[in-house]
Amino acid sequence: MQNGSVTTPFGRRPVTLALVKRQIQTSQIKPGKTAAKWKVFRDASEARDLLGLQDRSLAVLDALVSFHPDDELRQDAQLVVFPSNAQLTLRAHGIAGATLRRHLALLVETGLIVRKDSPNGKRYPRKDKSGAIDSAFGFDLSPLLMRADELAIMAQQVVADRSALRRAKQDLTICRRDIRKLISAAIKEGASGNWENIEEMYFGLVGRIPRSPTLNDVSSILDEMELLRQEIINALEIQQKDENISTNGDHSEHHIQSSNTESIYELEPRSRNEQGAKAVGDNRPKRELIRIFPLSMVIRACPEITAYGRGGTIGSWREMMVAAVAVRSMLGVSPSAYQEACEVMGPESAATAIACILERSGHINSPGGYLRDLTRKAARGEFSLGPALMALLRVDGDSNRRTG
Repeated sequence: MQNGSVTTPFGRRPVTLALVKRQIQTSQIKPGKTAAKWKVFRDASEARDLLGLQDRSLAVLDALVSFHPDDELRQDAQLVVFPSNAQLTLRAHGIAGATLRRHLALLVETGLIVRKDSPNGKRYPRKDKSGAIDSAFGFDLSPLLMRADELAIMAQQVVADRSALRRAKQDLTICRRDIRKLISAAIKEGASGNWENIEEMYFGLVGRIPRSPTLNDVSSILDEMELLRQEIINALEIQQKDENISTNGDHSEHHIQSSNTESIYELEPRSRNEQGAKAVGDNRPKRELIRIFPLSMVIRACPEITAYGRGGTIGSWREMMVAAVAVRSMLGVSPSAYQEACEVMGPESAATAIACILERSGHINSPGGYLRDLTRKAARGEFSLGPALMALLRVDGDSNRRTG
């Protein structure tokens, strides 16, 4: 195999240290290594976005691979192909000469091929006395063999991400449909609630969906959509329970966040079912009725608390609660205030509240007093983490778009 030395490009093309490094690496391929050439090509095609390749680049790579006579790339075989530009153009479906040269350079730059130039820049084989090819000048396909395993992993990741994106889009479509129809039903049947505000929030989320969304875009908006859907369902469930239990005027109050709230970032009343309000005849502790949001959603909305986790990460509710204790102390929240919050809200929701307060610490004068106020609201069934998390997720999404 002709890959034991470093060669420099012919003519005006400069040599770079990256090029030298790749040539050295190809000379260190594990002895006996083999790979099916078309399998490697398919993996490179699948991973083209990660590699920064274009469709024309793949057409040129396809043509180059086709000039290798065997079905396998082998470490102990000749892996330099030497087609002329005319032959490459023909097999690359009539690609223009300037375009061909540009995409050959791109394949070299991405480390999928290496140039092995002759003294005069021509591509040709050099044969021994018996007529067998001893060496050749042209394009070395050794990097494809060297990176075969890496390309396979990249291709698998692309396929997995594509599948995850497809599922996320499907889930988002279903969630949008549910919200749209639930709002329409609530308005049509006269359910109590500020449905104009809810509808405005829904349209705001829909308007943030990019024309060509990534998995991160869809996942972020889906989290907020699911929160909004749950808030609507909670409100409708509470109204149904209230109608079945009593005709008391208190039970006809709005269970959806008022549009008169002073700030979208406030931890305001949302739905009593979510926050543990007791129904008549329900003797269960309030903690059992408090909804616990997914930890991944909490971390996404309140990323600053991860700095207080062990190793700068939080992977479980136990780690979240340990971090919340550290943050509680840093914010100056008294142990008694936090203990009361844990007893009323539950430890997971109390830790989530601390994370939200940390995220908004620059806007809160007294974190301890703020937490006690939230605890009193929770005891009355008037406190929900849903709107706060939605607002923080919305802020994170806006920030990502501005910096993207």
